Amino acid sequence: MNSTLVYAVPNRPTPGRPIIFDPNFCSGCNICVAVCPEDVFIPNPTKSQPPIILFPEECWYCGVCVDECNRKGALRLSHPLQQRARWKRKETGEYFRVR
Repeated sequence: MNSTLVYAVPNRPTPGRPIIFDPNFCSGCNICVAVCPEDVFIPNPTKSQPPIILFPEECWYCGVCVDECNRKGALRLSHPLQQRARWKRKETGEYFRVR
């Protein structure tokens, strides 16, 4: 029987990165991999490293991965510019964003 190696290679980076990992906080526990309804991630073969975002264009920005993460600040959603809301205060005219 022939044994073949299969490599998982992330798709070419797109302008919008749906999830941004902070390697200083991410422990590589892969909870986000398990809870993602669209299977956007795969576990990183290097232990204690953030998961690999294999299919960034499949992300629905549902936020389940961020909600279920055990470490606050380890990952965050990065919505496309068209989906980011800008608000303006009536009193001062100051623009702000809700995060």
